[in-house]
Amino acid sequence: MTAVVRILLRRILLLVPLMLGIVLFVFLVMRFSDVDPASAFFQGANPTPEQLHQFREENGLLDPLPVRYLAFVGDLLQGDMGTSALTRGEVIDQVMTALPLTMQLTFLGLGIAMVLALLGGVTAAIYRDRLPDQIIRVVSLTGVAAPGFWLALLMIQYLAVDLGWFPTGGYINPADSFTGWLKTMTLPALALSLPVAAQLTRIVRTSVVEELDKDYVRTAIGSGLPPRVVVGRNVLRNALVNPLTVLGLRVGYLLGGAVVIETIFSLPGMGKLMIDAVKNGDPAVVQGVVLTTAFGFVIVNLVIDVLYLLVNPRLRDAAA
Repeated sequence: MTAVVRILLRRILLLVPLMLGIVLFVFLVMRFSDVDPASAFFQGANPTPEQLHQFREENGLLDPLPVRYLAFVGDLLQGDMGTSALTRGEVIDQVMTALPLTMQLTFLGLGIAMVLALLGGVTAAIYRDRLPDQIIRVVSLTGVAAPGFWLALLMIQYLAVDLGWFPTGGYINPADSFTGWLKTMTLPALALSLPVAAQLTRIVRTSVVEELDKDYVRTAIGSGLPPRVVVGRNVLRNALVNPLTVLGLRVGYLLGGAVVIETIFSLPGMGKLMIDAVKNGDPAVVQGVVLTTAFGFVIVNLVIDVLYLLVNPRLRDAAA
């Protein structure tokens, strides 16, 4: 068994208590909130006290909290997130319908952020204190200060309304038209990714500059290796550790920002599902969306942990 596999198995085992803790936190928040699942289920009707009591009894709402928590965990393990008070359908079905779009938006934004950060950060480091570096630093500083929703509104106005290059909103399934999907996802992904790309660009630049100042780089270049080869083979790999650390933290921003961006661009993802559930008083759906988002954050960070080990052998050896 390789060191990476051993470390991965160890991290997966650590995820079990973490996820149980997340489930407990969400469970307690929802149970101690002002939302009554029975009243939400009968919203729009005038249930009698007997009907409310019967509903609570049938759904275990009168049981002690520990019993309800264990039942809740058991239901989740079976893929049961409850029933929507609004549609009377299974929450898991609604989540699985909305989740693919949010995943597409998040990972497309993640990919754009990484590409822009690597290009900008490495270029700025190579041309340190010269015009390209100064331009990139000003642009990245502006990007860090600009909120994603503000960028989204600007893009809609200038690129969609004024120039007509992109639609103002809506979604096309890539299975129906990949070109149409790309057009509908470009502006949302850019609005979501640019603030992250700006922050990562500054970190990539700093990390690459630090690596370029080390003795092994001077030795490699002095021995006749082209600078681009040294940067590609050694410098970039060692310099990626810090950006990956920040990227793991920014995944939460991407997932949370997707809620706002999906609303602005009328995308039927987890964001729209969450906002509709809050507006309509549908606690089971709110709970399902929060849990799914939290689990997604944990899993993506696990993937980033593995990337740490792949890009830096020293970390892999130390962790083993």
